[in-house]
Amino acid sequence: MKLLAPLRYLVALAEHQHYARAAQACHITQPALSNAVRALESAFGTPLVRRGRTYAGLTPEGELVLASARRLLAEAAALEQTLSSRTGEPVGELRLGAVPSALPVATRFAAALHAAHPRVRTTLLSLNSDDIERGLRDQALDLGLGFLARVPAGGAFELWPQYDERHYLVQRSATPDPTPIRWADAAALPLCLLTPDMHHRRLVDDAFARAGVTAAPVLETNAVLSLALAVQAGDVAAVMPGALVAALGGAAAGLRVRPLVAPVVTTPVGFIARRDDAPPPVRAAALALALGDAWRASLAPWCGSLGT
Repeated sequence: MKLLAPLRYLVALAEHQHYARAAQACHITQPALSNAVRALESAFGTPLVRRGRTYAGLTPEGELVLASARRLLAEAAALEQTLSSRTGEPVGELRLGAVPSALPVATRFAAALHAAHPRVRTTLLSLNSDDIERGLRDQALDLGLGFLARVPAGGAFELWPQYDERHYLVQRSATPDPTPIRWADAAALPLCLLTPDMHHRRLVDDAFARAGVTAAPVLETNAVLSLALAVQAGDVAAVMPGALVAALGGAAAGLRVRPLVAPVVTTPVGFIARRDDAPPPVRAAALALALGDAWRASLAPWCGSLGT
């Protein structure tokens, strides 16, 4: 067990790429973290961290130790969960990564998981699709909520569809207007869109292209919340995922919400996990909730729950 703590510090250093932030995440001082990493280097007889005025990355040997450290820490956490959950009630942490457009659903899911299993705590991170897949491979995440079409079937990951993400044009207005609007007509409005590096934006750009137009947004952001704030603050319109529209309250919040059509675009979203023979108790409990009728029925109509 004495080896696990310095390995945890090395993993934190690789994730945060900064000594002070890694120490803060581990709830220790920066000198304590630095000394623990140096002790690891002494134990293994090789430098693990590239030395410089600031953190400069890991050496090739450090990358090998990092990969083993992640596996050891994941196995230790799984063993601790198994021993703590022998009464049948799961105990421990679920590390959940969600794409920004699915954050409202992921947040509700974390709350539902805690209600069902009070001794489970969730760490929810907003991540892009690449980071979710990388986190699952590196065992830094237990579960992801993201775009299923990106993930090859039958590979290292197992998929559990949850809902179809739909797209809406949202504007500030005291007058509800639920009539559909064509993507081609929406392109002529002053738009707020997510930045081009985000998968949701690529879906939106593809829909505009299929409608024969190109959108020229007046505001781009990589924060989903900023879409809502921009609409509420000004005369811009935003293309939003249905899950976010539901979280904002739709027409009840003074928003005009119109389904985007021609084409109608739906994108399957679901949970993603490593393909393990025996998932740890906390992840198993989370997946059981995700597949349960009560949770799936609770998904907002905007989402279009799959299989219902």
